[in-house]
Amino acid sequence: MFKKKKRMDNVEKLDSTYVKEQEAYLARKRREKKLLKRRLIAFGLLFLLVAGTLSVYYVQQQAIHEDKKAEQEQLQAELKTAKDEQERLEREVELLNDTDYLLQIARKDYFFSREGEVIFNLPEDSEEGEPSY
Repeated sequence: MFKKKKRMDNVEKLDSTYVKEQEAYLARKRREKKLLKRRLIAFGLLFLLVAGTLSVYYVQQQAIHEDKKAEQEQLQAELKTAKDEQERLEREVELLNDTDYLLQIARKDYFFSREGEVIFNLPEDSEEGEPSY
């Protein structure tokens, strides 16, 4: 719609203080606008750099968190297994303190007998399909 008019070479500029002041004012405004653009670009780049760095740091921390969480779950499972084993061993210690239980194990595993008792060792049924006698 509106066309920018080109400056004609055959028109001479006025040489007055007002025109000089206006040209200096316009030049200063152009410089300020140029500096503003540069500052905005610099701050924009700085913002992108900081945001990118924080994003990378966040992703790394998430990965570390997931690794630690998996390790914690594994260690929890190991802890539960160790506690179960400890309970089993504590029960066995209690049983081993009982003399009747010790005598029963000695007779079963080591074929100890009481006075006048005869022990017969019978073959156990095997799972491999061997014939039992």
